[in-house]
Order: sequence, then C-alpha cells, then structure tokens
Amino acid sequence: MADSVYKIIELVGSSPDSWEDAAKSAVEKAGESLRDLRIAEVTQMDMKMESGKVTAYRARVKVSFKYQGD
Repeated sequence: MADSVYKIIELVGSSPDSWEDAAKSAVEKAGESLRDLRIAEVTQMDMKMESGKVTAYRARVKVSFKYQGD
C-alpha cells in the first residue's frame, strides 16, 4: 500500500434547525468539489441570535481529503 497524504481544511456550515444539519451542510457542500473526503471533525459550535432568539446554528468543521498534488 502506497503512503497517502491528506489535506485538512476548515469550513463553517449553518442551519436554521440544528448543529447536526449545519455540519452536514458544510460536509456535503465540500463534497461537491472535493474528492476522497475521509474525515470530518466538528471543532466548534455556536448560534446566531437576533432579538434574543436563535436564528441559526453554526458548526465549524475540519474536513480531510486525499491530497492529489499538482
């Protein structure tokens, strides 16, 4: 088996419904343009608020994918 190299990027997804949906949104959007996604790690969660009410859940996600090189 050949050695593999993976690149890690950080994304922020948002959802009006939940942190889970926010994280899923970020990963699925990344999957539209990146190949060989391997691992996603939620590193931070927060909420956007307006007038004392939660309007959005946000999840910061680190995503790794196989590095293809140039």
